[in-house]
Amino acid sequence: MIVYEYPFNERIRTLLRLEDLHERFGFFVQQESPLQHHIALSTIFEMLEVAGRADLKSDLLQELERQKQTLLGFKSNPNVAPDMLDAILQEIDRISTALMATQGKTGQHIRENEWLMSIRGRTIIPGGACEFDLPSYYAWQQHPAEQRFADIIGWFAPLAPLFDAISIVLRLLRETGSSVKIDAQNGSYQQMLQGKSYQMLRLIIDERLAAIPEISANKYMLWVRFTTQGGDLKPKAYEGDVPFELTLCNF
Repeated sequence: MIVYEYPFNERIRTLLRLEDLHERFGFFVQQESPLQHHIALSTIFEMLEVAGRADLKSDLLQELERQKQTLLGFKSNPNVAPDMLDAILQEIDRISTALMATQGKTGQHIRENEWLMSIRGRTIIPGGACEFDLPSYYAWQQHPAEQRFADIIGWFAPLAPLFDAISIVLRLLRETGSSVKIDAQNGSYQQMLQGKSYQMLRLIIDERLAAIPEISANKYMLWVRFTTQGGDLKPKAYEGDVPFELTLCNF
């Protein structure tokens, strides 16, 4: 099964972009090749670019507090497992405390490192990080993989509380919706949302159908049009009905 997610607003779009970058970073930093560690470091630079567009820290702290207060309301609910609820509340408290303890603007430690900023300035140029452009960076790439790994993890460490907060916020959001099984007649599906505000849509489909959803939505209507790919990989309209699972998520 393939899961597609569609954000309804810029706030969730930013969180999903950062989550995607974090997954990429987590993969490449664990590798040993200098080229793979170059991608890991470049991904940190991309994280700063995305995170710097909004006041994420205060926004995430407010969201964590809202979720905490909502969950506290379930304390007296006999249908809620108290151990699981307490574990989530403790996790929120731990992440909030760590995020509040971070100093300065997101990624300030990177911006204050002239050597890293010189690398960042060259990585935005296609082929701009060659050894003749950045000999000191090339020399660093020749260090043992363990040393490079430790350096990169050290540069990422001040960002870790931010990504812990993003992870739990998106996890809680994904758990809010109830899934519905739907058949898209002739590869198309529309649903009126009646002005209700959603944060994110999740669509699950069997990959064997080779159907690709193109999603557009606002607070009034949701539209999903399925396409498929031919030999040239260009999308074309899907012929036939498409069964899929839809979840609308909202705090």
